[in-house]
Amino acid sequence: MSKMLFGGFKLPQDYRKLTSQERRRVREQYIEEQNGRCAYCGEFLDSNPSEEIRNKWINKSLFPDSMFNHPVHLDHDHDTGMTRGAVHAKCNAVLWQYHGK
Repeated sequence: MSKMLFGGFKLPQDYRKLTSQERRRVREQYIEEQNGRCAYCGEFLDSNPSEEIRNKWINKSLFPDSMFNHPVHLDHDHDTGMTRGAVHAKCNAVLWQYHGK
């Protein structure tokens, strides 16, 4: 069974089963389906996260050194592996640090 539908992936996908290229394409598909907005804060992904998110303190020691090298992340459930959407890197950190997601 193919992971792809005509024109894109069937969402959500299991993040753990995707290659890095597939993750990039899934992230791009979410960005398109979300009209370029963050699935968490709702701001455009090519701009800063919402002020509420920008003001949250992030304990960078909880994350890999490369966490903030990429501005847009593919958010996924760490228990099931299922993708949830495209989010700002800072929103991804907030989701994990403050909400355990």
